[in-house]
Amino acid sequence: MLKARELSHHLVGKRKTIEFIKPVFVVKRDDSDLLRKKIIYMPYTEWKKMGFSKGTLHYMKQNTKGDKPFTLKTHVRERLEKRST
Repeated sequence: MLKARELSHHLVGKRKTIEFIKPVFVVKRDDSDLLRKKIIYMPYTEWKKMGFSKGTLHYMKQNTKGDKPFTLKTHVRERLEKRST
């Protein structure tokens, strides 16, 4: 999408140069094995004491059961990392 926009800007004269090099993306993964285990074994009562809703933990557990990578909000990840197992 970004390269198509650059090409259109070049064709209409908004941009003088155009680059066809693909940008390199680095993705930081939040889903380490330790974090997955913490989420799976987290009891709902302790989760509620941390100030989160039961539904949030339910969907996080569903995401951890799959093999696909998942992301967490920063405040959720920080609280999970502080929790001892």
